[in-house]
Amino acid sequence: MITNIPFAEKHSRLSLFEPNEGTLVVIPSLSLPQDELRRITGALCYEERLLFLLLTLRQPNVEVVYLSSMPVDTAIVDYYLSFLDDPDEARTRLQMISLDDPHTNPLTVSLLRRPDVVARIRAPLSRATAAWLVPFVVSEHEERLADVLGLPIYGPATALAHLGSKSGGRLIGEEAGVPMPRGFADLRSLTEVEHAARALSPTSKLMVKLNNSYSGLGNAIVIKDERPLTACPTSFSAAHETWTTFAEKIAERGAVIEEFVDDLSLRSPSALARITPGGVYDVVATHEQILGGPNADVYQGCAFPAQRDYRAQIGECAEQIARVLAGRGVVGLFGMDFFVVKTDAGYRPLLCEINLRIGGTTHPFGAALLTTGAAYDPGTGTLVHDGRSKYYVATDNCTSAGLRGRTPGDVVKLLQDKGLGFDHEARTGNVLHLLGAIPEYGKLGFTSIGDSVEEASELHRRTLLALGQPA
Repeated sequence: MITNIPFAEKHSRLSLFEPNEGTLVVIPSLSLPQDELRRITGALCYEERLLFLLLTLRQPNVEVVYLSSMPVDTAIVDYYLSFLDDPDEARTRLQMISLDDPHTNPLTVSLLRRPDVVARIRAPLSRATAAWLVPFVVSEHEERLADVLGLPIYGPATALAHLGSKSGGRLIGEEAGVPMPRGFADLRSLTEVEHAARALSPTSKLMVKLNNSYSGLGNAIVIKDERPLTACPTSFSAAHETWTTFAEKIAERGAVIEEFVDDLSLRSPSALARITPGGVYDVVATHEQILGGPNADVYQGCAFPAQRDYRAQIGECAEQIARVLAGRGVVGLFGMDFFVVKTDAGYRPLLCEINLRIGGTTHPFGAALLTTGAAYDPGTGTLVHDGRSKYYVATDNCTSAGLRGRTPGDVVKLLQDKGLGFDHEARTGNVLHLLGAIPEYGKLGFTSIGDSVEEASELHRRTLLALGQPA
């Protein structure tokens, strides 16, 4: 039975990546703005991004209950378990539970309407000594589910959710003493955005960002002149967005406006940090973001670690932010995006935003950490195993018409036959994800791990070519 000892007391230093015992109830519900989610190809399959947590079953006292809207292909589950020493034994400690519901509601919303499935989740919890809910993002729905199940959440309370908005990020950045682009937060109407734009004069290129958006899909870049914003040249990151629809979202969610950092030396690194239930905080990774889209601000993938020239500075800024958030009571994994520009005095980082949830760099990091058995070395900013650093390049957006209609098992075998699978002895190679999107969309993601930046990059390039996407 689950004990009554408070979660923070019993698991004060709990790591999501390396739990020693207990039951992880994984709820990868995309409880996010649904209008933006619909713009992502194969969005429902993004529930599979947390399947790397099946690798925590390498610990004999860990159990996993993994929830999904639709059944996860058995071949995909087998693929992840193949990374473990004893897949058959690990499978006895894994329960995959599907709602078999392809509808557009977030998974948690649908689950709360299914008492039969909630009862199935409760069954393995009755024998657990410890258990916690692991959500992709925490909304009021995940908090209600946690209450129904009587479980603590490994994530930030919704009462703190505003700290992960674009406006909240500027608030925390200011409190942490981290540099940011000039700008204004907590704007609630297009009129307020207009006034803020004039106050940023003489800056002529501006970025407006919706408070609660993700992957850059809530951004608009404006070339400002003497006319109203709605008459100025504007590039929206989301397809089919207009000032009419964008103004409605500003009124609904709020927004920030900032000077657009336009510099040939511009880089876009990010940091991943965690705060344990006991308030212990640390930075676990830095990355270079790979961006695309019409404004080159939509997340496509990442490379680990961030460049050596400014890796330590990004880590220091991230640690300052984590300290402030820990003081506010935040728990869980979260990401921070930065701009970096080169100056005469060196590289200058600027905080872009804070995402209080599992993000696009979490599953590549988790996959690399758990498959290589490496540990993060804050001194070098790399993952190290047996004195050897590990590097990787990851994508969520490998698409090829030639993959459509193939099965996940087909693609796993294809890469293995070409020598592009994972070498368990060298602890290098590819770890695949989003495999469920292959049959219908010809899309998948993968993390290419090497013993050097060059090896990881070359493996990634060869894998893209093998899958039919130009590198």
